[in-house]
Amino acid sequence: MKKPVLEDIGLLVLRLGAGGMMLTHGYPKLLRLFGDEPIKFMDFLGVGPVVSLSLAVFAEFICAILIILGFKTRLATIPLMVTMLTAAFVAHASDPFGKKELPLLYFTVFFCIFIFGAGKFAIDELSGRKSAYYGG
Repeated sequence: MKKPVLEDIGLLVLRLGAGGMMLTHGYPKLLRLFGDEPIKFMDFLGVGPVVSLSLAVFAEFICAILIILGFKTRLATIPLMVTMLTAAFVAHASDPFGKKELPLLYFTVFFCIFIFGAGKFAIDELSGRKSAYYGG
């Protein structure tokens, strides 16, 4: 059964929106990583603030671009989902739910992209890879 084109348009809008908005979080971190000021960032893995910030930049900047392009889409959602859960339950562990809400919303969106894939309007699809949509 062929899926309607509106589903592919919806996945495109979801990818562009979530990836584009995530860039607004990742780009400032990228600038901070390569800036002149000493790096101060939560050391959530015990590997130091530089490595922790680098992992956040990878997820929030590099993986966000991959999701926008629809390239290695499902794989790119994994670091973002881990980062969003870390933000919600580690960085904002003692904060009220309102501070956890945005990273949890991002997690939910990236989880949906992980499940449904990039859709037809993606580099993954153009490169001849099998459609990432379950069911057809």
